[in-house]
Formats: sequence, C-alpha cells, structure tokens
Amino acid sequence: MTEDLSSRWSLDPAVSHLNHGSFGAAPTAVLDAQRALRDRMERNPMAFFVRDGERLLDEARAAVSDFVGCDADDLCAVPNATAAVNTVLRSLALSPGDELLALDHGYNACLNALRFVAEKAGARVVVVKVPFPGAGQGEVLEAVLRAVTSRTRLALLDHVTSPTALVLPVEILVRPLRERGVEVFIDGAHAPGMLPLNVSALGAGYYTGNLHKWVCAPKGAAFLHVRRDLQGGVRPLSISHGANATRSDRSRFRLEFDWTGTHDPTAFLAAPVAIREVGGMLPGGWEAVRRRNRATALRAREVLCDALGVEAPAPDSMIGTMAAVPLPASLTLPFDPCEPEMDPLAWRLLREHAIEVPVYPSPSGEGKLLRVSAQLYNRDAEYERLARALRSMM
Repeated sequence: MTEDLSSRWSLDPAVSHLNHGSFGAAPTAVLDAQRALRDRMERNPMAFFVRDGERLLDEARAAVSDFVGCDADDLCAVPNATAAVNTVLRSLALSPGDELLALDHGYNACLNALRFVAEKAGARVVVVKVPFPGAGQGEVLEAVLRAVTSRTRLALLDHVTSPTALVLPVEILVRPLRERGVEVFIDGAHAPGMLPLNVSALGAGYYTGNLHKWVCAPKGAAFLHVRRDLQGGVRPLSISHGANATRSDRSRFRLEFDWTGTHDPTAFLAAPVAIREVGGMLPGGWEAVRRRNRATALRAREVLCDALGVEAPAPDSMIGTMAAVPLPASLTLPFDPCEPEMDPLAWRLLREHAIEVPVYPSPSGEGKLLRVSAQLYNRDAEYERLARALRSMM
C-alpha cells in the first residue's frame, strides 16, 4: 500500500490544502530541525552567531547551491524572492529614460518594486502582454524580444508565473536578450523543487528562488544568485559590518550579504534538511517528486476543465506542479466588503467545502482564474471534490 505522505506534514486534516504554491508547507521533520537550531541559538547566542554561524551558513549554502546548480560563492541567503528583487533593483544605477521590462503575468510585489525604482530614477517600466489562454513558448519569446529597445536595461522574467502558473522558456530567452545588451533577472520564486535547475548554465545576471515553497523549507528561506561579473554592483538592502571588513579570504559579496545584522537564520540553515527530507519521500528522489507532482497537477487541470467546460489554457509543456484554469462568468462573484482580502469564490469554497484554493484576476483584466497546486500530501480525490463543488455553484 502506498504511504499517505500527508502524515509527514502538520496541515489541518479538515481542510483540502490546494494552494501549496502561495506559502508552501514544511514537513514536521524540517520544523523539528529548525527548532533544534533555534534551541542551539538560544542556549549560547555568542557561540551560535560568532563562532559557529559562518560555518553553519557555509554548509547550508553549499547544499542549496548543489541543489540549484551553481557555485556556492555566487549565492547568498535572503528571506524571500521579493527581498532579492528589491536588493538588485535598488542596486541598479538607472538614468532617466531607461526601460525595465516585465511581463503582465509578473508577481504584483515585484512589479511594484520595478515601478518604485523607475519612478525615482525617471525610468520607465514596460509591461509585455502575453496571451492567456493561448500562450506558447514561441509567443512568449516573440513578445519579449519585440518589446526590447535601445533603452532596455533589465528584463525581469518569471521562471514560473504566479497567477497563471506557466513555466516560461527562460532558457531560450537569456541569450538573445544579452545579445541585445539587456541583462536578465529571473524571478524563480516557484522553481526550486518544482523544476530541475542549473542556475549557472542559464547565464542570467540574477536569479532568485524561494525554498519555502516547493522545497518545503521553513518560511524565510530563499536565495539570490548573482553572476560573478555583476557582484561588485550589488549591495544588500541593509549595509552592515561587511562594508568595511578588512578580510581577504572572502569576496566583498560574501562579506556584505552573509551578515546584515542580527536575525534568525534558522530557516535557511534548515533548508538542507528539507532537500533531504522531501527528496527522500519517494524512491527516485527529487526527480520522482517533481514527476509525481506534475502528473497530479495535469490530472487536476483536466478534471477542472471538464467540470467548468473550458479548454486547457496552455500546452502541457508549460505546466509544472501548479495549473490555472479560466473561470466561467457564472463563478465570477462580486466582492464581499466583509472579506476584502479574499476573492468571494475562494471564500465560499473555504467556508462551505473546506477547500483552500486561490482565485486571481486574469492578466488581461478579463475574467478570473482558479489556480491549484500539487504537492506530495495532495490526492486526486481532493481535486475531484473541488470540481464537484464548482459545478454545484454554476
């Protein structure tokens, strides 16, 4: 009999958790490891931070770097991908008239960061429209390259889009953009644990990924990778002791990012445990985990499209371990002023059916999308129950 892997998590069993993509969920073994690290920190803070901290961080960074495919000296720990995006954008020396390119499928927080730095510098954010439904890899490539001008300084591209759950062809976008003089920042918030990664081989100037999502590390674990030739121009959001450190055994990038002030580093330090724990849940390791979750997401999308009477909005090749489907007009409910932070359909599904699932506006501004995630604790029956609930509301 196949093990019910949901027992490895402490999620509320009374709720169907179909939204792993938003915040992730750490297995109990990973939380236990983080708790042990916190206990060690509190038993002797001086030993933890001053004498042991650098070694612990080096070990965690080496494990994460090996997992995502890069040199450990080119990677630093950050609390989340949004912090990484802000770190790089705040480091850019922009001039009036410069252009920053992004997609209309981009993450709202990152689009806000682009607008913030552009406004301060007199630069401009160019938002590329990618059709959905209907986007294929060729359409994405064509739309992005068509938007490039002689003033384009940076392209911020999602590896996996948040609202539409599309795996974008970043591996074929980086080179032509760099050939046009455009540096690339890949927002891979969802990619680690969802996709096989070789960050160095992509060649992007900057890459960030969350570890609390599909790797299932504790909240607050993420990384920023900066190509070595660009590291001299990137400074942390908090300038601290590393700015005037006299050590010569580490790069300025390492010295500045590894210590930005006192904080709890245990989420990132526990990331290697998450890599081992989740990768060990299936025979075949992480390849099997990714394959299983993707197959579940594809089946879920098929069940939901059948129930809603809609076509699959993107090719299978652009689906990872999440899937978004367009909602018919009958399920586009008016907002409830008592729940302004939650879509009314999502709220009704939670209240009446104990199903956690997000509903987003479509990037086109027409209609809404429902997005499901597939993690090892999910089962096909949960998506079938969601489909029945949606049909009952139509």
